[in-house]
Amino acid sequence: MLIDIHVHVVKQHGPMRTYGDDFTTPDEIIPMLDRAGIGKAVILPEISVECSHVVQSMQEVLDICAAYPDRFIPFCNLDPRMLTNSPEADFSYLFEFYKGQGCKGVGEVCTNLPFNDPLLENFFAHAEACELPLTFHIATQVGGIYGIVDELGLPLLEGALRKFPKLTFLGHSQAFWSHISADVNEGNWGGYPEGKVTPGRIVQLMREYPNLCGDMSAGSGWNAVARDPEFGYAFMAEFQDRLFFGTDICQPTNNMPLVPFFNEAHDKGCISQEVYEKIGWKNAEKLLGVTA
Repeated sequence: MLIDIHVHVVKQHGPMRTYGDDFTTPDEIIPMLDRAGIGKAVILPEISVECSHVVQSMQEVLDICAAYPDRFIPFCNLDPRMLTNSPEADFSYLFEFYKGQGCKGVGEVCTNLPFNDPLLENFFAHAEACELPLTFHIATQVGGIYGIVDELGLPLLEGALRKFPKLTFLGHSQAFWSHISADVNEGNWGGYPEGKVTPGRIVQLMREYPNLCGDMSAGSGWNAVARDPEFGYAFMAEFQDRLFFGTDICQPTNNMPLVPFFNEAHDKGCISQEVYEKIGWKNAEKLLGVTA
């Protein structure tokens, strides 16, 4: 069974999101996972005020995972502005506490600050010290959007990869995956570029920095490998040890485009059984210390 590196789940519905729906409940998402052949899924708590209509508590996520221990894996999520909004804040004691509660990583970090902001660099340093992988969402600007801020070409992400070499970064979002191709530009790097891929910054960064991994969830992760399938198959083969299957299910109405693409690539022999198993669940087993 597949392991999904990225979903969002709440105990019960609250106010409607601006997108027209609310996050999934366990009763809604489990049938979706079953239909997709997903055995377990990582819950990423929604705590960032930039993208959350209701800030989710860590206790809620831990309660959901305790109620469905065979289906859900918790990550912890904190805001780098917590604990006095200081670059000297000690996040390690909180990370260690949540590790003790079963959390296997940190994220999805959506704080709308640049990668090199002292608050985020402090946050990264503590996650690195506590040996927790970190899932991030990249934004194209400060304000009006959620995610860690970078520039076209991802120079600030590269700086973080270099500065925190022992921290496993799980890259995600349109602004991250659009850089799969060298023809990305100011007009499309926050969206879903189409067409043939000329290997770009993501390929370069993954080749140079072994601590960068790919969260293939959502339309952005799917688009990165599906817009040019022949490139996508080769990309999955090259980075088979550092790519992670995911869906980013948020709403009961969400599509999961990576599922049919990934399964068809395997069934048609476009990717090997080994690549399929590593991306599908074995990499997650190794990184998180779980079993599918």
